[in-house]
Amino acid sequence: MRAVHFGAGNIGRGFIGETLADNGFGIDFVDVNETIIDELNKRGEYDIELAAPGKKRIHVSNVDGINNAKDPDKVVEAIKSTDMITTAIGPKILAIIAPLIAKGLTARVQSGNTKPLDVIACENMIGGSEHLKEEVYKHLDDDVKPEIDKYIGFPNAAVDRIVPIQHNDDPLFVSVEDFKEWVIDESQMKNKDIKLKGVDYAPDLEPYIERKLFSVNTGHATVAYTGKSLGYSTIGDAIKDPFVLKQVKRVLSETRSLLYNKWNKEFTEESLEEYHNKILSRFQNPYISDDIARVGRTPIRKLGYNERFIRPIRELKERGLDYSALMETVGRIYHFDEPKDKESVKLMQMLKDEALKDVIVETTGLKNDPELVEEIVESYKAADKDSKK
Repeated sequence: MRAVHFGAGNIGRGFIGETLADNGFGIDFVDVNETIIDELNKRGEYDIELAAPGKKRIHVSNVDGINNAKDPDKVVEAIKSTDMITTAIGPKILAIIAPLIAKGLTARVQSGNTKPLDVIACENMIGGSEHLKEEVYKHLDDDVKPEIDKYIGFPNAAVDRIVPIQHNDDPLFVSVEDFKEWVIDESQMKNKDIKLKGVDYAPDLEPYIERKLFSVNTGHATVAYTGKSLGYSTIGDAIKDPFVLKQVKRVLSETRSLLYNKWNKEFTEESLEEYHNKILSRFQNPYISDDIARVGRTPIRKLGYNERFIRPIRELKERGLDYSALMETVGRIYHFDEPKDKESVKLMQMLKDEALKDVIVETTGLKNDPELVEEIVESYKAADKDSKK
């Protein structure tokens, strides 16, 4: 069996690629990074190291690369006969690869290939595959849509593995934490004959996606923004600070109360607490040195209406539950000044050029909730005072 995987970066190779290979898949990695694609084609293999005691090595073979900028037709050919399509390319890039996927799927059904196929977006977002489907369908002709509807599934997925920024002499070598979680919504699958070992399948993915987003992503970002405000540059150093650790524990306590309030049929309070304790131990892993600049990057996206801070704040407020620690963290995000990150630079410029309330509404989408906007204003001011101490 073969899989076409979009995104040959560290997460693509170190998580999705490793899992697919462990299930006997050959992998066609699709990317525009010439160095990585050329090396994949030259070697057809690479190594992964687990960032844990013993530093176990995992060998991945039967892989190649396709440069979608140079050889889009090769991608189309690969999609025509593949057994699975996956992505780990970043939420914003899904719309960019959608036309090529649409072309490949069209060629597939027009060639008479009626084998069911699932397209799985493995991204840090809620409804990633559904979003990709919407983008793909914008580029399909009406006459092929019924065939695509019949044979092509876009099941949502929740993925979780910390793959820190790293600088290795070998461009294909990647270090990853030993923890990994990949859950797929089986109700949206077309090819239910393919069940990957190491992957969980759930009838409803939403509780798992929210648990991950409001725990790992919210927690990791909290460590980054709180740590940045105190002058730290790595997650490992920041979480050693008692104030940072207390802050992330407060944030996780708030999101835990929301998760239990919404999903107490799926999760017990004890299981959520155990999950959060595991997350904290992952952040504290001495074998992983993750840069605050990486974890905190794209602050405008992370301030989004349905993202890791504003969504739980909105939903906690609706339920009359505490969100004070989350709100404190949001105030710090507006002070995330990272010159190498385009969104951070843009956010700093917006704060110079526009009224604070306008920037808050523009970034959070809270145009219909002046109370929350006012609370964010106060949180911003409190964070500003902290940063000047």
